[in-house]
Amino acid sequence: MTVTPHLSVAVHLRRQAGVITRRQARAAGLSADTIDRRLASRRWKPLHPQVYLDSAHRPTDEVRVRSAVLWAGGDAVLSGVAAAWWHGIATALPENVQVTVPRARCPRARPGVGVRRRELEAADLTSRLGVCVTAVPLTVLEAAVELGPDGRPFLDRALQVSTTFPEVLESYHRNLGAHGSSTMRALLTTAADHSASAAARRLADLLREARLTGWRPHFPFSGFLVDVAFPEYRLALEVDGWAGHVDDARRRQDLWRRSVLTRGGWTVLRFTWHDIVGRPRAVLAEIVHAIGRGRRARTVS
Repeated sequence: MTVTPHLSVAVHLRRQAGVITRRQARAAGLSADTIDRRLASRRWKPLHPQVYLDSAHRPTDEVRVRSAVLWAGGDAVLSGVAAAWWHGIATALPENVQVTVPRARCPRARPGVGVRRRELEAADLTSRLGVCVTAVPLTVLEAAVELGPDGRPFLDRALQVSTTFPEVLESYHRNLGAHGSSTMRALLTTAADHSASAAARRLADLLREARLTGWRPHFPFSGFLVDVAFPEYRLALEVDGWAGHVDDARRRQDLWRRSVLTRGGWTVLRFTWHDIVGRPRAVLAEIVHAIGRGRRARTVS
């Protein structure tokens, strides 16, 4: 079957929610005069310079996204909260659709479209529904920064259902020094603290369910609090949060805590959120085994 210009244009319109660029229309075989006649008759409506919407389609949020990325060029990347909406993570598309372009280009922002210039690594890029968009981990970080005061709860929710802390952390390290990276660090540290607190509470629930006794949460020792302690057996259970992976000072503090406990004759068991939630039986078995060693040590002494 011969592909006519009109058929090629129809394919673009179908794939792009009714949006088409002048370059695409010309490449499909339409003449400049044909395009201009469609504009003059309002069959096509200009959305951005050389980006049009066919009159048979409604101006939806999808249209706003596709038209912004198409206007910004073939190497443009949907970013920020708009990218989170495109991934299905954010519930609403913001008024300003953010796109990222390489530093070598400098298109000016337009009403409804924000433009940022920076280089992105391949690991931080993906394609969804025909649109180049930041990968979910970077999207979550950038959207949290863009959301301001609402960024922390957004990040917490996203880490529960859309991505993992290690993935987000890797993206953060790839983008150190970029605009907003200091805010990203603060958000990640807070999210890590929340995760560690939730994990510590879940660990306490496991101990209660197993009917283990003799443990105390937030046990004071040498000027700090042990997450969960069995003082009689000098057994410390520490929840290994991710804050130390973001903040060097926090990492040094965690190492110091462990060193102080070890020098004080304590056995230190460290567990992550994934340990506690993903393999609770193994966690309990390790704790019971350590308690048994502590009892034997007391009997010998």
